[in-house]
Amino acid sequence: MTTSSDRAVPETAGGSDAVQAELLRFLTARTRKPWTADADLFASGGLSSLFAMELVVHLERTYGIAIRGTDLRLENFRTVWRMAALVDRLRQPAPGGRGE
Repeated sequence: MTTSSDRAVPETAGGSDAVQAELLRFLTARTRKPWTADADLFASGGLSSLFAMELVVHLERTYGIAIRGTDLRLENFRTVWRMAALVDRLRQPAPGGRGE
């Protein structure tokens, strides 16, 4: 059910509101710091690349997706917007594949 893309998720891609809200709760709980959906989580020095791997595991377990290959770029995890858009995209059936 995973799709791959050679491009990062655009900054303006919204993703679902429910995914964004859940991610903001997760980030706040883990970092004890409030975040906004458009905040660059890594440029601000708020999170490390090690935490990015924790985000990958959290997204995979919470949303039943597999993040592989080119989707593992840090650009896809910079903001809650980008992560929500990634989740939405990976939940879609692969082109030519069978939908569930």
